Amino acid sequence: MEAYKRWVRSNKDYVHSLESLANGLTWLLPERFSASEIGPEAVTTILGIITAINEHIIDTTPIQKGTGSSEPNPFPYSLCISALKDLETLVEVVAQQYYGDDKKWNFIAITEATKVLVRLALFQNSGYKMLLHGGETLNVEKPSDNSSSQHRVGGFPGPGGLHGPGYLQNNYEQKLWNPEGRALSALSQFGENARRISEPVWLQRIQRQNSIMEPPTPVVERPTLSMILSEKGVSGALFVMGEVLFITRPLIYVLFIRKYGIRSWIPWFLSLAVDFMGFSFLSLVTKSRHGGNEQDFHLSESEKDEFKRRKLLWALYLMRDPFFTKYTRQRLEKTGKALEPVPVIGFLTDKIVELVIGAQTRYTYMSGS
Repeated sequence: MEAYKRWVRSNKDYVHSLESLANGLTWLLPERFSASEIGPEAVTTILGIITAINEHIIDTTPIQKGTGSSEPNPFPYSLCISALKDLETLVEVVAQQYYGDDKKWNFIAITEATKVLVRLALFQNSGYKMLLHGGETLNVEKPSDNSSSQHRVGGFPGPGGLHGPGYLQNNYEQKLWNPEGRALSALSQFGENARRISEPVWLQRIQRQNSIMEPPTPVVERPTLSMILSEKGVSGALFVMGEVLFITRPLIYVLFIRKYGIRSWIPWFLSLAVDFMGFSFLSLVTKSRHGGNEQDFHLSESEKDEFKRRKLLWALYLMRDPFFTKYTRQRLEKTGKALEPVPVIGFLTDKIVELVIGAQTRYTYMSGS
C-alpha cells in the first residue's frame, strides 16, 4: 500500500488524466440508463471510489518527512463522504430493480442519513468550518508566507531585522574576507572549543540531543460551539444554522419525496425553502457591515469559491421533478427536434438530450448533495 501511495503522489497529473478519461467513458457505456443498468453503474461506482481514494492519498501527502499527514482529522471524513456518494447511485439502481420505485426511497433515505451524520461529525471536528464540496474537500487554511513571518515576533521585526536573513548572510560572508573578520572568527572558534572541552561529557550529550530534537508542534485549540456562540453571538448561531440546513437539506428532501411522491410540488418547494434559508443566513453573517470591510465571518478564498458553487447548485431545481417534467423536458425536446436536421450538431444535441433525460431519472445525479 505504501508503494502505491508513493506512486500516486509522484504521478499526480498522470493519475488525474487517467481518472478523467475513465469517468468520461462511463457515460458512453451501453445500457447506462436502461432498466438493467446495475453493471454499468457498478463500474462507475468502482471507478469513483478509486478516484476518491487517490484524491485522499494526494491530499494527505506529508508536508515534511516526519511531520505526518497534512489531514487535520485522524478519521478520513472526506474519503468516507466521497465513497458514500459513489455508492448511493448503485444503491438506488439496485433498490429500484429489486424493490420498485416506491420502496427505493427507503434505501436512499438511509444513505442520505448516513451522509448527514458523517458531515455533521466533520463539521464539529473541523471547528465548525464551512464544508467544501459537501465535505469531500478538506477545508485547510493555506500556510502563510514563511519569508515574511518567520523573522517577525509579535508583529515586530525579528532577528533578521528590516533587511531579512539574506542580508545578514551576505554581510557575514563579506566580513570573513577582511583580516579583522578572520581574526574575530578564529578567536570565536577557539573560545567555543575551549568551552566544549571544559564541559562534562554528560552535558554535551544532553545538548547534542536537544539540538537535533524538533520543536514541539503548537497545539491549536479547536473552536467549540459554545465558544462560537459566546464570541459571535447571533451571527455565530446563524452561521451554524446555515451550515446545518445545507447539510440536512438532501435528507429532508428525500423524506418528503418518500411521503408525498416525486411528482408532488411539496418536496420541491420545501427543499427550495431550506436552501434559501440556509444561504440567506450565511450571506447575512459574511457580508460587510454598512458597506465597509468589517465582517462577522471572514471567508477564505476556497470558502468564497464554495459560496459561488452553492449558488450554481440552485440551477438543479430546473432538473428536478415536477418542474423538469412540466417545463424543462419540453424545452429540451423542442431544441433537439429543431437541431435534428443539422449534420453533426443535430446528432450531438440528440445525444446530450438523451443523457440529460436519462440522468434526471436518477435522484443521485440531481440531488446536489
